[in-house]
Amino acid sequence: MTGKAITKKATRYKGVYTVVNPARQGKKTDTIFYINYRYKEGDKWKVKWEKIGKASEGYTAKLASHLRAERLRAIRHGEELPQKKKKAPYFRDVAAKYLEWAKTNKTRSGRDAFYLYRKHLAPIFDNKRLNEISPFHLERLKSNLTKDGLSPATVKHVLVLVREIFNKAIKWRLYDGENPVREVKMPKLNNERTRFLSHEEAETLLEELQKSSKQLHDMALLSLHCGLRAGEIFNLKGQDIDFENERIRISNPKNKRTRYAYMTHAVKDMLQSYMPKEPDELIFKDKYGRQIKEVSKTFARAIKRLGWNEGITDAREKVTFHTLRHTFASWLALQGEPILTIKELMGHKSLAMTERYSHLIPDQKRKATLKLERGFQEGKTGNVINLQK
Repeated sequence: MTGKAITKKATRYKGVYTVVNPARQGKKTDTIFYINYRYKEGDKWKVKWEKIGKASEGYTAKLASHLRAERLRAIRHGEELPQKKKKAPYFRDVAAKYLEWAKTNKTRSGRDAFYLYRKHLAPIFDNKRLNEISPFHLERLKSNLTKDGLSPATVKHVLVLVREIFNKAIKWRLYDGENPVREVKMPKLNNERTRFLSHEEAETLLEELQKSSKQLHDMALLSLHCGLRAGEIFNLKGQDIDFENERIRISNPKNKRTRYAYMTHAVKDMLQSYMPKEPDELIFKDKYGRQIKEVSKTFARAIKRLGWNEGITDAREKVTFHTLRHTFASWLALQGEPILTIKELMGHKSLAMTERYSHLIPDQKRKATLKLERGFQEGKTGNVINLQK
């Protein structure tokens, strides 16, 4: 549109105008909304034209009218107009700061966040300022990722990453706007793991792992007997092991709360052979003596040899390292442990996360009802108290 006057068409809203952007290069026709208002600069009054946004971005004449009213209120009360305020930072700049922070504050040193950002966010949002990213853009992102065949869980992880980047920008005082993810509905997940091992399968798996890697066998034993996540096992240090009270302190769990796991005899015997010289040394290390970052591929190869995942397409039915933790909780439920006990041992943030195991607790509801009936029958045959007397 350089060198040509833009013809603006008035709408039914005062001070709101539209310009039709003609279709070109395969793009559809779009409508751009403008507003104008008067403001005082020194002794003179001037007219300001401001581009608000496009219809394809979710803007409407009514929304433009609301924004114009805000500008007029700001002028009336002597506040700064938007063009005089500091510009919002680019998404790429805030993302870079967030990813640097994630290296020391997120699991797997922020590698998951970096992958999701580079793959799904950088191509779309890097050249946008934070105030240019609206709920409309995020809904479109969600829709496109779903059409591309990504699972609801992955789509949710992408949106959560955007939310965290905005939250950090606000917390670090880099941005004073709203977080647009608040107005976006997260995808519903149905990823509750259903597969757990029988005691015989657990023994078979441990024997198979022992053939390839003693350390991997011992980490699997720890997850099966104590319910630890892989990341929690990788973070264990000598100072976390209390042989006297037979418990393990998990000081940096997923939900940021310290909890304790309790050793079985097999786990106690195993851990004694791993105790480091210094209390702040790691229990389990890789072959170079460094912290382990992920479960060895040896585990997947052992499962492949056993054929347990052959022909399985539902991820909830596949055996992974996390299946061992799920098995621990399932075994507790099957032996009739209270749901609150399972919650504490698993380190779940809410009871809702533990309730998936409640259907395994044997006959608890039926027993409770029968107990109530027995009490009622005893009351009928026993002494009846006359309340009036």
